[in-house]
Amino acid sequence: MHIYLVTGTTSGIGLELAKQLLKTGNIVYGFARRENDIEHDNYHHILLDLSETLKLTDTMKTIIQHATNEATSFTLINNAGTIDPIGMVGEIDSELVAKSIAVNLTAPMILTGAFINALEGQTIPKKVMQISSGAGRKPYEGWSSYCAGKAGLDRFTEAVNVEESKKQYGARIVSIAPGIIDTNMQGKIRQSTESEFPLVDRFKEYKSAGDLSSPSEVAEKLIKLMESDQFYKVEVISDLRNL
Repeated sequence: MHIYLVTGTTSGIGLELAKQLLKTGNIVYGFARRENDIEHDNYHHILLDLSETLKLTDTMKTIIQHATNEATSFTLINNAGTIDPIGMVGEIDSELVAKSIAVNLTAPMILTGAFINALEGQTIPKKVMQISSGAGRKPYEGWSSYCAGKAGLDRFTEAVNVEESKKQYGARIVSIAPGIIDTNMQGKIRQSTESEFPLVDRFKEYKSAGDLSSPSEVAEKLIKLMESDQFYKVEVISDLRNL
């Protein structure tokens, strides 16, 4: 069985990834702070706040130990993220800054490390997909924490790729920016004031013009990439819209 571990499965891309992966007979472990509506024998929901980073390593290792005997491959998808805090540096809450970095960067780093450690030496395919953002590759006023977290995630992924590529049975790891998607995060962005986020009107226009991709469409493309040979050929830092 192919085992998928997906963070942020309450809504958006994460929920769609879980649902679509289950339809094709995979086993999915979903990490989220809240419950979702998935009821499936192959779905295991782990209630976990990713900002509580000290719990992540043991959780990951326990899941992999439990699932190893039936696994023909393991894939970790670090999808969960937060746009908060939105606002100018000097005006945003320091606790929200710390939580942003914990969710967008620290948690994926720890989960990736625990995943690699727990599967060290195993010959089955091991894949890690980080869901990044164009904001990690281009600065946006009002999104300093989010930009920093996603930029860090890209650099972390590049460094880990160098390490894993030197191993005989290393994991394949990529960081994918999925584009602009109609999720709860986009709704929160549109609720920003212009003083917090000067480009808010542009993002409102994306919605009104129908320029946002659906979570279902994006999840389908991500799964197609992960299940194809192209996953081993794409650039470590990629944009889904260019694939």
